[in-house]
Amino acid sequence: MKDIVIVANFISAFNESSNNRFTYLASLLSQSDSVEIISSNFSHLTKSKRNEDVNNKPYKVTLISEIGYKKNITPKRFLSHYLWGKKVISYIKARRKPDIVYCAIPSLTVAAGLADYCKDNGVKFIIDIQDLWPEAFKMVFNPPLIGSLLYYPFTLYSNKAYKNADAICAVSKTYCKRAISVNYKCNKAQTVFLGTKLSTFDENAKNNKIKKNKNELLLAYCGTLGASYDISCVIDALALVKKSKVVPPKFIIMGDGPMKTEFEAYAKRKKVQALFTGRLPYDQMCGWLSSCDITVNPIKNGAAQSIINKHADYAAAGLPVINTQECKEYRCLVEKYKMGINCRNESAEDIANAIIKLVHDNKMRIAMGKNARKCAVDCFDRENTYLKILRLF
Repeated sequence: MKDIVIVANFISAFNESSNNRFTYLASLLSQSDSVEIISSNFSHLTKSKRNEDVNNKPYKVTLISEIGYKKNITPKRFLSHYLWGKKVISYIKARRKPDIVYCAIPSLTVAAGLADYCKDNGVKFIIDIQDLWPEAFKMVFNPPLIGSLLYYPFTLYSNKAYKNADAICAVSKTYCKRAISVNYKCNKAQTVFLGTKLSTFDENAKNNKIKKNKNELLLAYCGTLGASYDISCVIDALALVKKSKVVPPKFIIMGDGPMKTEFEAYAKRKKVQALFTGRLPYDQMCGWLSSCDITVNPIKNGAAQSIINKHADYAAAGLPVINTQECKEYRCLVEKYKMGINCRNESAEDIANAIIKLVHDNKMRIAMGKNARKCAVDCFDRENTYLKILRLF
């Protein structure tokens, strides 16, 4: 029996309705090994201290205290992660030496510290890259001249973690390439999309369907409402559809974030029919999403995101996607499976034309939806894809 430590700062929740990658892995690994998840007592999603029962799990959960922060891009967030990382390293040094440390990246301080700890103590170090820092921050805030200097320490931290990993896993090929570029120990990195467990998604969808009018079409977005996501462009597109005398689908926005109020006000100003549900539990989100007809993936120019949660959920729901994301990896998936329409980034006209095409052509919607579901089976079903991660152990 191996002693495995999983370090993951941004676990959304430890309840049964959570769709988190690391709690899912911990449940699988704990069937044969001793597993401990080390996370934060601060929830990044709610920006508050956790208030949930983390006992009675098949694995141990240790929550390390974190000072927290109110906004995503703020010096206090960096300080919060830095101090949390130091506490995690102190905790790891005080516990019995594990056989394997599996570390989510970000955050970076803890990853760099664990790289040193594992190297010094002969512990196998596996990293799982969920996002690229500082690249993601540069998209939101990158002042001229001082930007490179400002983010230089972050690059050092990330490079240390990438370089010292004994095995590398990432949620996209794009992220794998970044890590391998500085790692000379691994011949290759394992790409495993975040994905979802399709049997669970289907059960959730079946039990949480919403009622809608017979002839009503719904356009779905689920995820964060922040600077990287071009919800305003979708609203502009729906206004153009309405102006063309085509009845636009109702826009269903599932999620929360710092720009939610701004997006709500913009929809009202443009007189676009939109429903902002707020953040939904995963099981309810599955029901809402599966009740829709079309999905939209509007990610802004230059964003660091690659293959993300919503891609798996959209495909699992068997719905066509209107995509503006520039990530070649995802655009190629859309084209390969013929499961949607790739549009020009930040082009309301392109999005409007795609909406009109799908509104008018029910057969196209059905065909693309079936193709999307096939993509989900091939690429996003955790019961198959996560076997790649288990083999790393």
